[in-house]
Amino acid sequence: MTAVTDKAAQRRGRIQLLALAAIFFGPVGIAFWMYYGGHWVPGHQVNHGDLIQPTRALPAVSGLPTLAGQPVGDGFLHRQWNLIYVVADHCDERCRADLAEIKKVRLAMDHERDRVHRVLLGLTGCCTSAEIGPADPDLTVAYVDSEAGQQLLAALQTADGMTPAQSRAVYVVDPLGNLVMRFPADRDRKGLIKDLDKLLRLSHIG
Repeated sequence: MTAVTDKAAQRRGRIQLLALAAIFFGPVGIAFWMYYGGHWVPGHQVNHGDLIQPTRALPAVSGLPTLAGQPVGDGFLHRQWNLIYVVADHCDERCRADLAEIKKVRLAMDHERDRVHRVLLGLTGCCTSAEIGPADPDLTVAYVDSEAGQQLLAALQTADGMTPAQSRAVYVVDPLGNLVMRFPADRDRKGLIKDLDKLLRLSHIG
């Protein structure tokens, strides 16, 4: 009788163990089956910007001169999420309008805004205080005349044939220095707010 009872208890234990495994691992297995089995793939409308796949590690740069007078340090483009905008000769009215829109994107992150920094890249003299207004602690203006700066610009280049300055795109860089998204100028910036909000919610870095 005891042996029968022990076997029944073992069966119940196995059933309970399998049930727990199904609860914990079942959803993961279903997701893998749906995605890799070709039955379901997330639509292109999930993201409003262009995801960089695979993500691209930007070259580590330091010492780039800035409008504030202090060169960027070794942690430039690290530790925070960065929204990068590139100009060529000078920051004209369109450039200033774009910078204002990017500032609104950052402010829209509400209590997460401190995780986001804005960066303006250009040639020396392109973005004076007279052009972009008073100093803004959440905006770094860095000059990319040097070889290291040009390498950084080259790493932002995408397959559309336009230079970063010509495209007026916003580039999203994660706290590890990886280029993860490009948001073209011809798309509603509200889409960038949604994409960035999603990235911040899903990420535990920066």
